[in-house]
Amino acid sequence: MRKKSKLFLINGTILTVTSLLMKFASLVFNIYISNQIGSEAVGVFSLVMAVYLFFITVSTSGLNIAVTVIVSEKFAVNKDKIAIKAIRTCIFFSLLLGILAGSLILVSSNFITDKFLHNMVSSKPLFYIAIGLPFIAMSSCISSYFTSIRKAYKNAITQVFEFIIKIIATVILLKINISNGVEYICISLILADVISEVCSFSLIFILYIIDIKFKKLDSVRSFGQRINIVKIAFPVAITSYVRSGLSTLKQLIIPTQLEKSGLSCNNALSKYGIINGMVMPVITFPTVLINSYSMLLIPEFSTYVAQKNYTAINYISNKIFKFTCAFSVCICSIFLFFSNELGLVIYNNLETGYFFKMLAPLIFFMYMDNIIDCILKGLNKQFGVMCCNILDLSVTTCFIYFLLPFWGIDGYIVSIFISELLNFSVSLFQMIKYSKLKLNFVDWLLGPLFCSFVSYFVICIFNFSFVNLTFNLIANICLFVVVYLFTFCIFNKLLIRK
Repeated sequence: MRKKSKLFLINGTILTVTSLLMKFASLVFNIYISNQIGSEAVGVFSLVMAVYLFFITVSTSGLNIAVTVIVSEKFAVNKDKIAIKAIRTCIFFSLLLGILAGSLILVSSNFITDKFLHNMVSSKPLFYIAIGLPFIAMSSCISSYFTSIRKAYKNAITQVFEFIIKIIATVILLKINISNGVEYICISLILADVISEVCSFSLIFILYIIDIKFKKLDSVRSFGQRINIVKIAFPVAITSYVRSGLSTLKQLIIPTQLEKSGLSCNNALSKYGIINGMVMPVITFPTVLINSYSMLLIPEFSTYVAQKNYTAINYISNKIFKFTCAFSVCICSIFLFFSNELGLVIYNNLETGYFFKMLAPLIFFMYMDNIIDCILKGLNKQFGVMCCNILDLSVTTCFIYFLLPFWGIDGYIVSIFISELLNFSVSLFQMIKYSKLKLNFVDWLLGPLFCSFVSYFVICIFNFSFVNLTFNLIANICLFVVVYLFTFCIFNKLLIRK
């Protein structure tokens, strides 16, 4: 038992550290690419990626979940050969689904480029996407296999290798094609991604073959567990299709509806690219710091539910909400108070600074909703979380469709607010209903807000004024955070004394 716990912690730490480093490196790389290709190309590429992600959902179709469940179960009862038969079946199914998804995207390529990509690119990027889908699907299954047998470090090795290949391929292809227009930029980015996916699959497949040879299971040639795989994967696939389909539709209609407000096609794609491809990735990046522990809440709360220990649920929830609120308000304040400087330092663009400021208040609701969703999953309310996400996507898509032609880019900002506030409100309502949580606005919200305003007041008095804008911004943000943490600690000590 102690050995298993140690193994769990090691794998968890590896995944957390890898995820943090990879997402930071990915953010820095995306900022570099955005600055190289411009907001219009970012907008077009974001639309292509929305299509890409939907067809990835079709090609995986819940098979990775089936692998995790069946392999974990069979290895736990020493039925290793049955587990290998199941993974072989899932890999074969994923290959077929990847080919099917690729065929669908090729058949519908003219319709997609005409209706959703505004004929800014031809069907060539979609052709390269079709090539990559089978490899992505098979990699997903093998990755779930390594997670199930507690060898997550192999996934980490593969992810790092894939990212390195992607960087090299992107830089080389962009250097060749960046002057040839938006279409060739998109082809370069998609082709680099496909090359990295093929290389990643090759490595993880070799690691899989070595692993089953080491276990002396390479003699297994037959397939198995077809019915169990379908039973697990089918419900996951259907719900994933609905959620991913709505999400893709939502993204694809944004530039079209912006055009109806009077914006030119190029301008609409540029605005969309700035918000979705440049501002949102930076705003959501700090969630990496809370994601590392939020997933650990699921088994924790599952235990409390089984024990019907609602006192512990309330106590833990209050502690989590208190510190998540403090973290969220701090990040929100940084984007609000330093928006123009962040826009100039990151993208050398004041317009991105304007959108940082506009969207900063949403950070609190986005980060809190992330934590609440994990707690609800721990309370065994996954269906409620899924329904909330589908409701959010449906309502937001309707608002985008009807609002943007009249309000333009302001309507899009309003729709983002509606989406996040709706998701947060419904999730919080479910949380209160199922956990009997008592709200504590003074401890959760008023305290961090007070600390934020004190920190801003100090910044206004002792503002650094270095010549270098980047160094000046870092110094002021560091001072803000230090004052915020100091004030937060004092505020909490005063509350405890009372």
